Amino acid sequence: MKSILVILIGLLCVSCNPNKKEIILNKKIVIAHRGASAYLPEHTLASKAMAHAMNVDFIEQDLVLSKDNIPIVIHDIYLDDVTDVAVKFSNRKRTDGRYYVIDFTFNELKTLQATERFDSKTGKQVYQNRFPIWKGNFKLHSLQEEIELVQSLNKSTHKNIGIYPEIKQPVFHKKEGKNLTEIVLKVLADYGYNTKKDNCILQCFDAEELERIRVELKSELFLVQLIENSEETNKLEYFATYADGLGPWYKQILDKKVNGKWQFTNLVAEAHKLGLKVHPYTFRADDLNDFLSFEEMMQTLLIDANVDGAFTDFPDLVVHFLENKY
Repeated sequence: MKSILVILIGLLCVSCNPNKKEIILNKKIVIAHRGASAYLPEHTLASKAMAHAMNVDFIEQDLVLSKDNIPIVIHDIYLDDVTDVAVKFSNRKRTDGRYYVIDFTFNELKTLQATERFDSKTGKQVYQNRFPIWKGNFKLHSLQEEIELVQSLNKSTHKNIGIYPEIKQPVFHKKEGKNLTEIVLKVLADYGYNTKKDNCILQCFDAEELERIRVELKSELFLVQLIENSEETNKLEYFATYADGLGPWYKQILDKKVNGKWQFTNLVAEAHKLGLKVHPYTFRADDLNDFLSFEEMMQTLLIDANVDGAFTDFPDLVVHFLENKY
């Protein structure tokens, strides 16, 4: 009884301390994918504030460098499918017809209007039932600005919500003469994110770069190896030598349905044997693919497949689902 009381008192102390940053990984976590991106344009500060209000565990930041080496929170190295860059800077596209974040200074990027994702060739909105395209007044922002928003909201709301940054296309940045990873790690350190005890998870699709972050750059952060190809599922033992978690496409977890019940690959079980947490992407209520409902998707992956968390455009729905399960 005494040990139980000690544990309870310790948990109460953590919840009462708004400055406590220790990472929470002893439960299934909800990661706001590009913020509350089902409701507001992705990677805008408004979408991050909404996600924070939804009581997620982590908020994601995809990171690309500007011309003057500022980490910009945006999903791609391109600008033309989430901003009005083609209107404001029509003469700044490269020979492939695309507009690159890295060709613009931070001040120039700040002049752009950000909007709901659209097809830059057709101008058609990708998710028709989400926030209307070109409505509102949204801007791009830096990693520093987003961290300050999250940390300030944590203080004012007495919450403990973490950040989940991604190093985007490190090979591209190196070819452009940029050190994205080192710059991001410096910013994270400046804001108190240095070790696995801090409320930050760093992710990357590039295995060589993520290993370099651990081995060469000696980062002590919690690292998640993102994967998207079936061949990568055979490299779990290698990933476990430097990473703490795995971020697979959720379809890599599914096998087939038998008598209406989903069967699973061995990916989650094998990852867990190696001590890797599993955070699949992306849970979307408006893009169900093989599922009959979002409820089925959440039950199948979060409960039946026993993953450790989920990237989702609909963080409120996943938070509510898990609250009712535990």
